Amino acid sequence: MALEGKQGRGRNRDEERDEFVDRLVAINRVSKTVKGGKNFGFAALVVVGDQKGRVGFGKGKAREVPEAIRKAAQEAKRHMIRVPLRDGRTLHHDGEGRHGAGKVIMRSAPPGTGVIAGGPMRAVFETVGIQDVVAKSIGTSNPYNMVRATFDALKEQSNPRSIAAKRGLKVSDILSRRGGAPEPVAETVESSDA
Repeated sequence: MALEGKQGRGRNRDEERDEFVDRLVAINRVSKTVKGGKNFGFAALVVVGDQKGRVGFGKGKAREVPEAIRKAAQEAKRHMIRVPLRDGRTLHHDGEGRHGAGKVIMRSAPPGTGVIAGGPMRAVFETVGIQDVVAKSIGTSNPYNMVRATFDALKEQSNPRSIAAKRGLKVSDILSRRGGAPEPVAETVESSDA
């Protein structure tokens, strides 16, 4: 019976691993000069997400590449954030994020647009589960700062339900304002023609 318990725990870990998708964003070879020469190591930047709105990033350093990637993935799983998605495919509203010299601009997009974004930002969007977005990175091309700026913008995302709760309105009131209220515009056009 003890063996079955251990196997069961192992299965849960495998399911947890399968639940998350991880993307290697950047890997750097770093060196430390010591008395006898140089010690080389590797630094990895990894983005981990479940493609349903949860995403995190982490850094890892080690003497070998696989170990650095493993450490980065563990850190990313510990520091995950939840991003509200519209229809499970795009952002609810446009957003901007900054970190250091990096600035990113993100816009929600209609179905079929795809992910139009640079390398590090693309990795974040694909792991979070965004399928339609237009994004631009301004300033630095440093992947660490681009990922942090992207996360800064994603943290600012809010869904209509939370906005309606804060304002004491119904969700339908918030959504009708976003749609631009086409019916009153049509009535105004008719009355001006008459």
